Amino acid sequence: MSQIGRRKVEVREKAIDGLREELNALRREHFNLRVQKAAQQNTKSSELRRVRRDVARVETILREKENKV
Repeated sequence: MSQIGRRKVEVREKAIDGLREELNALRREHFNLRVQKAAQQNTKSSELRRVRRDVARVETILREKENKV
């Protein structure tokens, strides 16, 4: 299984509270990466993309779990 596949499984196994905490952490990380990019510091563009996709993934799974309850 690829790293992304393992990541999806880990996220799906978390409880709603854990997903909310992870979402907040990812949003903070995304903000920090955007600030670094705006300040033209050396940042990996792939990190910005990865975090943005992780935010979307966690939001989707969180929404699915909240609708089931």
